[in-house]
Amino acid sequence: MDRFQAMQLFTRIVELGSFTKAAEQHGLSRASATALIKQLEAHLGARLLQRTTRQVSATLDGRSYYQHCVAILADIDEAESVFSQAAWHPRGRLKIDLPASLGRLVVIPALPDFHQRYPEIVLEIGAGDRMIDLVREGVDCVVRVGELDDSTLVARRLTALRQVSCASAAYVARHGLPDSLEQLEQLQSIDYLSSTTGKLQALEFCVDGQVQTRTLRASMAVNNGESYVAACEAGYGIVQVPHYHVARQLQEGELVELLPQYRPPDLTITALYPHHRHMTPRLRVFIDWLATLFQNGSSPI
Repeated sequence: MDRFQAMQLFTRIVELGSFTKAAEQHGLSRASATALIKQLEAHLGARLLQRTTRQVSATLDGRSYYQHCVAILADIDEAESVFSQAAWHPRGRLKIDLPASLGRLVVIPALPDFHQRYPEIVLEIGAGDRMIDLVREGVDCVVRVGELDDSTLVARRLTALRQVSCASAAYVARHGLPDSLEQLEQLQSIDYLSSTTGKLQALEFCVDGQVQTRTLRASMAVNNGESYVAACEAGYGIVQVPHYHVARQLQEGELVELLPQYRPPDLTITALYPHHRHMTPRLRVFIDWLATLFQNGSSPI
């Protein structure tokens, strides 16, 4: 029995809740994975996993052994990275998840620079606004915008996003350009529903260092950033979005910024990865590259 391989396989089974998925990730058949875990359990003299018709979970002994395995494997990875070429020439597959608009408008257009620096890193990019389980889905890192709810993840702040309030030029032509929050209340907004909580997000304005909220009447509600901007372009009312998301439309006059003297508070961009997962050289250089990209004056952020 290869104990190192057995420990790697065991931790992935616990994280994924599946023999089949863990075996596939390690290039093994399900039968081979089952046999290897049985050998490990026999070697330890303890039952590590309990199986049901739907999933696999760790026993009490298995949970304890899992914590030890995670620490040992992280130490091995760290020791090897110090002496291996990977520390200087990162390589391998990196699975990341980005907000859809941030990926499309900012990150993906800049990726040729990243691949020129690190040609042996293969990126697998997911794009969306849904909450994902990094461990169960095998994702190395997610980038999120706004307040964070999950304290079980390591968070690295990357930058702050400037936000704007805006409406379509056609909407402003019909209803006028407000110059106060009181005038704003005569207009209509597009409601944005959080994709994670389902709650309505009120409009926010910074006035004399304080944040004031407004909830306007609306004839449409969406829970996706792309739809939010599309509804604004169609003339349904006011939205508040990161500036990068509407920079082109503002420059070309399709959208008009409202009340720039009372802009919404900035939004924080954060990179998140699991506590127990060792930061590989490829993950480290990607997060560092993101931080540099967002702080670059030529970036649309």
